[in-house]
Amino acid sequence: MLTSPSNAKVKQVVLWQNKAKERRKDQVFLAEGLKMFGEAPLSWIREAYLTENACEKAFRNPEMKAKLDRISWEKVSDEVMEKMADTQTPQGILTVLRCPSYDLETYLNKQNGLFLVLEDLQDPGNLGTIMRTSEGAGVTAVIMNKKTVDIFNPKTIRATMGSIYRIPFILADDLTEILQKMREKNIQTYAAHLSGTEFYTGRSFQKATAFLIGNEGNGLSKEIAEMADSFIKIPMEGKLESLNAAVAAALLIYEAKRQRSL
Repeated sequence: MLTSPSNAKVKQVVLWQNKAKERRKDQVFLAEGLKMFGEAPLSWIREAYLTENACEKAFRNPEMKAKLDRISWEKVSDEVMEKMADTQTPQGILTVLRCPSYDLETYLNKQNGLFLVLEDLQDPGNLGTIMRTSEGAGVTAVIMNKKTVDIFNPKTIRATMGSIYRIPFILADDLTEILQKMREKNIQTYAAHLSGTEFYTGRSFQKATAFLIGNEGNGLSKEIAEMADSFIKIPMEGKLESLNAAVAAALLIYEAKRQRSL
C-alpha cells in the first residue's frame, strides 16, 4: 500500500492531475470514481489506484474484480488518495488512462455524418457537457481546435460522465483545413451566429452536417464563421443575445437527431 504523499508514483499522478503539459507529454489522462473505472475500455487503462474502501466495493462487483485482475493497480491510503485526486471528496479510485487517437478521414467518410466543430471554448464544464450530449444525440465526432480547453482537464472528464470513452474527438491544428475537407466531401456546415437570418428549425440536417460553435464570450472568429455554408440562429425572447455554448450545441444536434428519426 502506498502511504506516503511524497512517493514518486504519487508525485507523478499529482503532476498529471495538475499540469496539462505533463499529460500531453506522457499521453495520459485521469478519471475518478468507480463508474469511470467501470466504463473505461480495458485497452485504455494504464494503471489504477484504490483505497481500502474502494477495493471492497470493487471486489463485490464481479465485472470490476475481473477488470482489476487484468490491469496494474495499487492500494493507497486515504491520505494519498486525497493528494492525488482532483475532487474535494474523492470516491477512492483513480484511473490513469492512455489518450486515444482517432483518424479524421474515417469519420468524415461516414455516410450522413453529424459533427460538432468547436472553436476556442474555454469552460471545461461546457466541453464535457457537449461530449455527453453528443453521445445522446448520436454525433459522429466532435472536432475542436487546440485553443479549446483541454479535453483531458479533470473537470472536463467528470462532466463527460463517461462519454469521453465513446464519442470520437479530433484535436485540430487548423480548423480551416478541416472545414475545407468537409466542403470537398459535401458535408454541409452551419455556423450558430448572431448574423443568422434563418432559424435552425427551418433547415434540413438529414444529410451530412456539421455545426460550428464558438467561444462562450466572443462566438466564432470571422475567419471560421465565413467558411460556413450558412448562418443559423436560435430564437430567443427577452434581451438575450446568445445561449450557453453547450445549450446551443444541444439544441442543434438534437434537432438533427429529430429530423433523422422521422
